[in-house]
Amino acid sequence: MAYRSFSFIPTLSNHSLSDRFTQMDNLFSRLTGETPVSDTPVYNLLQKDKIHYELQVNVPGYNQNELDISVLNNQLTIIGNPKNKEITSSNEKNDIKWLHHGIEKRKFSFCLNLEHRITIHKANLDKGLLTLQFIYDIPEQEKPQKITISEHNKSLSALENNNI
Repeated sequence: MAYRSFSFIPTLSNHSLSDRFTQMDNLFSRLTGETPVSDTPVYNLLQKDKIHYELQVNVPGYNQNELDISVLNNQLTIIGNPKNKEITSSNEKNDIKWLHHGIEKRKFSFCLNLEHRITIHKANLDKGLLTLQFIYDIPEQEKPQKITISEHNKSLSALENNNI
């Protein structure tokens, strides 16, 4: 399994240019044996507040049994592995002809390095969107501490009352 980090390459909106990028990506992938970048699912990364974050990964057609989520040595790995090809077998029985088949379930691996303070709180799969909620946990000793300031006159009078 090849390691992939986040890609900051923007999605190309021009279809002819995007198709050429995909073709070049597939060619280099065949030469190197690596998984094409275009096979990596698209994702959103959201910051809800100071400690709550959310990663949304687009996995259309996958069910819970076909996805594996793990964290090892602060590396989050999401693996999609379709169990069967139910689309072609069921449609051949019903004599359905595909006019366009753009949504394909392919095996993929999505890896992301996490900082040691990040913990996955919850994972949810709904309508083709895998959502991982995680927390950036700051230890109490590393959080800023509020120091109260007392008035000078009150603290002196308290000391004087204790000495008498």
